[in-house]
Order: sequence, then C-alpha cells, then structure tokens
Amino acid sequence: MTTSKIIRRQASPDVAGTKVLYIVSNPATLMGFPVGFFAEELTGPFFDLMQAGCAVDIASPKGGKVEFDGFSDPENEMTQYPNDLITLGFKHHAAFSKLMENTLSIADIDVSQYDAVCVAGGGGPLITFKDDSALHKLIADFYESGKIVGMICHGTCLMLWTTLSDGTLLADGKTWTGYPDSEEEMMNAALGTTVNEYTIETEAKKNPKTTFESAAPLAPFAIRDGRVITGQQQHSTRLLSDLLIEALSE
Repeated sequence: MTTSKIIRRQASPDVAGTKVLYIVSNPATLMGFPVGFFAEELTGPFFDLMQAGCAVDIASPKGGKVEFDGFSDPENEMTQYPNDLITLGFKHHAAFSKLMENTLSIADIDVSQYDAVCVAGGGGPLITFKDDSALHKLIADFYESGKIVGMICHGTCLMLWTTLSDGTLLADGKTWTGYPDSEEEMMNAALGTTVNEYTIETEAKKNPKTTFESAAPLAPFAIRDGRVITGQQQHSTRLLSDLLIEALSE
C-alpha cells in the first residue's frame, strides 16, 4: 500500500497595521531612450503586501509623475511582458493608477511613520540614484531607525552608496544580491551594446567587507540578512515579498 504524502500550508502572516514606503526612480534617459522603473518590481510586491494587510505609499526622489520602463509595461508595443496581469490590474485600477501621477517626494517623508522601505529597480536607478545624497541618507535613516530595508534588481545599487552615521557602508558586513553581471552581459548581447557604464556586481566586489551573491541568470533569488532584504531581478519579486512580509510580522 502506498502512503500518500500529506502537505499542509497556512496563509502568509497577517501584517495588518504595518506600513511600507516604496521608492521608484523618477524618469530619466539612458542611451537616448526614456527609462523609469521596472513595472513588476513595484506592482508585484505592492499587491502581495496589500493582500497581507500592509499599507503602501509610493515615493520618488523628486516626487511627481513616474513611469514604467517601456519594455516592462505590458501595454507598450515593445514590451517583453505582455502577460503581466498584476501590472495590468494596477494600471487600470481606479485608485492605484493615480498613485504614479503624483508620487510623494522623499523630502517629505517621515521615517517614523513606516515599518519598512522598499526600492524598485529598472533603467532609472543607476542613473538617478548614484549622486542622490538625500536618497542615500533616507535609506540610512530607515536602517538606523530599526526599520526593514528591501531592494530589488538595479534598486540594490543603493547598497553601494548608502553610508551610515558611523561612516560605514550599509553593504559592509552584509550578504546581498542584485542585478548580476551575468544578466548585464545577456542584456548587452541582446542590444548589441554596453548598456550601463558600471555594474552593481563589479562595484560590489571592489568592497572586501561585503558579500554579493547571485543565482543563475534570470533565476528567482533573494537574500535576507538581518533587516536588509534584496532580490536579484524581476523574477524574484515573490521571494522578496515573502521575506518582507515575514520580517514585518516579527
């Protein structure tokens, strides 16, 4: 007689009453093309956090209107993700669609009002985040206030520049992931040119005090190291959400 395998599951932790600030890039230009942030890297975790009972605000360094990277927008003619149903739902939701029209400015953020901050990636961050000392300080303030810090894909570039009050980098002593060189190389090969002047993995590996890890190209992968949670790329959004919700429930 064959004994069946019994599998039991429970719902995700309830994080009702918690609040997350979600930061996305303002619009920018890369190689002459408009870029913003990767759609699913906001909309996926936004949906998961909302379903778990968390309130989410969307902000950008300058505030105001923000835009999806065109290739990540399921309704863009050049999209690679036409079946991203969560982003489609977000775009056409009566309330959520308006959130991208007038995002909060980070200058107006009160860290004490939030339990966590999360940062989306995409084409904009490597351009708009690098020299934004106010954004670096905001991330440091979240971390030093005991809050959870989540970043995904190119949003993890903030690990390279966020300096804490003692002069150390947020990345120091941490194990983390982000958009790896293997995926940068795939993108460069597909477009026939070098897209980004520098890469997160190469810069991270110049720091002997930090550990950058990645899975196979395009594989879902996320890491939680204490209160810092990072995801490799857009395929890792659900893993990032799970780790964020778990951390918020503790």
